[in-house]
Amino acid sequence: MQIPAAGDGTFSMTTTVGFSEMQVFVTVVTEESFTAAAERLETDKARVSRIVQRIEAKLGVRLLNRSTRGLRVTEVGREYFERASSILAAAQAAEAAVAQQSQVPKGRLKITATPEFGTTRVDNWIAAYLSKWPKVTVEAVYSIRFVDIIHEGIDVAIRIGVLQDSDLSARKIGEVTYGLYASPDYLKRSVALRTVGDLKGHDLIMKASGGRSSWTLVNDRATEKVSQPPRCMLDNIVAAKNLTVSGLGIAQLPRFMAEPHVVDGALLRVLPDWASIPMPVHAVFASTRYMDPKVRGFVDLCRDAFRNGNDDLG
Repeated sequence: MQIPAAGDGTFSMTTTVGFSEMQVFVTVVTEESFTAAAERLETDKARVSRIVQRIEAKLGVRLLNRSTRGLRVTEVGREYFERASSILAAAQAAEAAVAQQSQVPKGRLKITATPEFGTTRVDNWIAAYLSKWPKVTVEAVYSIRFVDIIHEGIDVAIRIGVLQDSDLSARKIGEVTYGLYASPDYLKRSVALRTVGDLKGHDLIMKASGGRSSWTLVNDRATEKVSQPPRCMLDNIVAAKNLTVSGLGIAQLPRFMAEPHVVDGALLRVLPDWASIPMPVHAVFASTRYMDPKVRGFVDLCRDAFRNGNDDLG
C-alpha cells in the first residue's frame, strides 16, 4: 500500500507499508509501549520492535525516540500516526460495509462507561450481548475520565447527560429518571415531610460535582433549588444509595438503582412529584458511513433494554 506523500515531501511516494505494519505502529503509539502493544496484538515485544524499525527503514525517517523512560513520538511520527490511523479507519469502514451483508456481529467490541453506570447497568447489557452473539468478545473500560474513543480504540461509549458537539456519532438509547428516597427507619425518627420546603429540617445525602452540592427539583408547575449543606457529600452515587439504605438521610437517586430497594422495603420514595429532570443516555461511536454489525448489535440491545423497561422506570 502506498502512503500519501506529506506536504513537505517527508515520505517517499514509492514507499510501501502494509496494513499489518501500519496497525502495529498505530498500536504502539496508542498504547505508548512496545510491551503493551505486543500484548494487545498477541505477539512478542521483539517482533513489534522489529516491525517498527522496518517501517522507519522503508520511510527513511525516525518515527519514535526510545529511551529508558519510555517512547516519544517524533514530529514526523505524529504525522504518520494521524495518516495511518485515517487509512486504517477507512479500511475498517470498508470491511464493515461488506460485513453488514451478513449482519452477524463478530470480533472484539471495546466499550467504555463510568464505573457507577458500568457496574450497575452496562454489565447487564454486556452479559445479554455475549449470550446473544457468541462470535463476539468484549473489553470494557470503566473510567471516571473522559475517554478519547478514537485514539483509544473504543467502539462504543455510553455517556449520560447532554453531549458536547463533536465529529462523533451518537444515538439516544434512553434516559435516567430520578427520585427522592429515604429509609423507613429514618422517616420514623424525623419531622414530617410534605413539601420541598420541609427538606430544610432533614439530613440530606448529596452527590457532589466539583465540590458543589445542590438539587434542582422540578414538577409539572414549578422549579425549586435545594442548596442547604448536606449531612453527607459524596462523589459516588452508589455510595449515596448505600448510606440512604443505612438510614442516614434523604438522597436523590436514579430510579433504576433505588426502586429495587423500595420493593424489598429498605427505601421509600418521598415527595414523589419532585425530582431532577431526566438525563439522556447516549451510545457514542466513531462517525462512519457504515456501522459495524458488532456496534449496531450492542447499541440496539441497549436501546431495547430501555424500551422494554428493564433499565429505567419512567
